[in-house]
Amino acid sequence: KSKPSTHTDTCSLKSLHHYTELLSTRILLVETMPKELESRRALRNARRVLIKAGTSVVANDDGRPSLTRLGSICEQIAELHRNGVQVIMVSSGATGMGKRLMRKHGRMNMTMAEVASFGENIDQLSNADQGGGAQRTRSESGDAMSERFFSEVVNTNERPHSMHNAKKTYDSACAAAGQFEMMNLYNALFSQMEISAAQVLLTEGDFRNQDHLSNLHYSIERLLNLGIIPIVNENDAISANRGYTEGDLFSDNDSLAALCARSFACDLCILLTDVDGVFDRPPSEKGAKLLSFYSQEQSVGIGEKSKHGRGGMASKISAAQSAVKPGSKTRACVVVSGTDLNAIRSLTSKAYDGTDQDEPKGTLFATPGSPLEQQALKEIAAAKLNSEVSISEDARKMATASRDEARKLQSLPHSERKAILYAVADALEAQKDTLLKANAIDLENAEKDGTSTQLVSRLKLTDSKLATLSSGIRQIADQSDPLGVVKAKREVADGLTLQQITVPIGVLMIIFE
Repeated sequence: KSKPSTHTDTCSLKSLHHYTELLSTRILLVETMPKELESRRALRNARRVLIKAGTSVVANDDGRPSLTRLGSICEQIAELHRNGVQVIMVSSGATGMGKRLMRKHGRMNMTMAEVASFGENIDQLSNADQGGGAQRTRSESGDAMSERFFSEVVNTNERPHSMHNAKKTYDSACAAAGQFEMMNLYNALFSQMEISAAQVLLTEGDFRNQDHLSNLHYSIERLLNLGIIPIVNENDAISANRGYTEGDLFSDNDSLAALCARSFACDLCILLTDVDGVFDRPPSEKGAKLLSFYSQEQSVGIGEKSKHGRGGMASKISAAQSAVKPGSKTRACVVVSGTDLNAIRSLTSKAYDGTDQDEPKGTLFATPGSPLEQQALKEIAAAKLNSEVSISEDARKMATASRDEARKLQSLPHSERKAILYAVADALEAQKDTLLKANAIDLENAEKDGTSTQLVSRLKLTDSKLATLSSGIRQIADQSDPLGVVKAKREVADGLTLQQITVPIGVLMIIFE
């Protein structure tokens, strides 16, 4: 109520000025936030989405289900559901879960004598994906024991199987056992979000038989209209996981997902895998680049598939192209990493948040000749043109790397920073001849380019310039530590102290004279 002092006015003005700076910074951040590509923005309008989770996403390396990834997928599906988007899920993983269950019961059915007979070799049963009881003589080798044990488990005498086909039959039994386990897990996760799920097991014959297909269409539509999530998987107990030929409708859950996306009129198909998307070469190779869009003429190198599941990147590319082929109502398919716990949300949420991603996630496939494909091709052409006329992206990466390393240097004690500066000064003198030779090449090129004499003289290095530079660096090293120095200190109110402390601000500009 009394007139404030001049000191208070000054503090208020400083606070106002500081607030204005913060506000300007926030406005600048909003203005410079990366703009979303139109081809990716169109995906957010999808009203029916199919999401396929592969075995490498559903399961960990040890074959157990990944609760982290599955929980994240279910949460993101629940968000879509609450936003009025209909979701169909195609999930792998039943066979892996069933193998553990079969192995467990196989060991439980063994007698104590059989367990003692196997001894340390009992773990080989797990490596062969076996389950059940069998006897062996102690003279049998581990491999012979394992092969005979497996033969007895699948009972190959009842059918004229090869061992390869017998294993597929065993896998089909594992799928039957694991499907129940997998659906129990999904039910537990979705029930936490008050969402119901339904199991749909399919074979190729269901799509070839018109009566079956008609019933399937009705079932899926009815479930979706009631807000129930259909969880689709191949019925391996019937198909026996036998593998397929070129004339078959689908060969794995990737192609099954594409077939379901087309058959059930999904706007968008998302294939979750264990890599970020489709690369121009195997991701393990140096220089591999993620493709944001896969065109019809695209050709890429394919690496090894994951150790879980039947598919691979070649399978996913083929499935994605199949999902969006001409005549399909599925206009887009995205191959994206299922290990990214925000992948589905980043593609389908109504609002775009560019703060968590520099580039579009995953690889987009679009129907050939569609407006979406044309838009994506325009964006690729524009990006290519920008990369040819600008080195901003390379400069950004270099600047980011420099900033990260500078922060590491700033955290070092003064003695170590001093030693580094001395090492730099010593290196300039030790490498003087190399620097002067390189500078002579620069001067020669500058003269060929017609660079002005004034600029060439600035560019020229001499012994004295290098000596001056080394001396200047040593002078900086010999100074007292400039960081953390309290330059001024003032108590502006009870319990509120204003201090001016020196802190590193990084490199603002470098001017070479």
